[in-house]
Amino acid sequence: MHADSGDADRPRLRLWLERGELEGGRGFWLRDAASGDALRWEHERLAAAGARVIAVAGASYRLAALQDPAFTPGSSLALVPEPENEHDPNAIAVWDADRRLQAGYVPAETAPALAPPLQAVALWEWLDGGGRRVGLRVLVAPPAVWIGTPR
Repeated sequence: MHADSGDADRPRLRLWLERGELEGGRGFWLRDAASGDALRWEHERLAAAGARVIAVAGASYRLAALQDPAFTPGSSLALVPEPENEHDPNAIAVWDADRRLQAGYVPAETAPALAPPLQAVALWEWLDGGGRRVGLRVLVAPPAVWIGTPR
């Protein structure tokens, strides 16, 4: 999952996705591919490159769709702007890569700061006691950010 196009205004960022697990959740931690350093989801290097880790808003209203394997951490996702959305013209929907199922939205406070084109990867899933996916965090980044294959 990467694009070769560059953005001269932003530093080049290369990320590895490294498997991780916590009580109630699992997915991927971020690692700087150049240095090998672990990067927190709110690390300044991500922000400087225009990348963010976001919690999908409204996922609790789409729990049935969220169970689909298309939202498994490591999966590519589609971000679909909704300028005609009657509640928020800045709304950006989070869909599976084939745009069959919607997981929710980019949070309303974050969406205006994002500028397409963007790539998105399911990064972390929160699970209930029965192992059902109840929440999702997504890595959102410009095409110039290289996101390596999960390992």
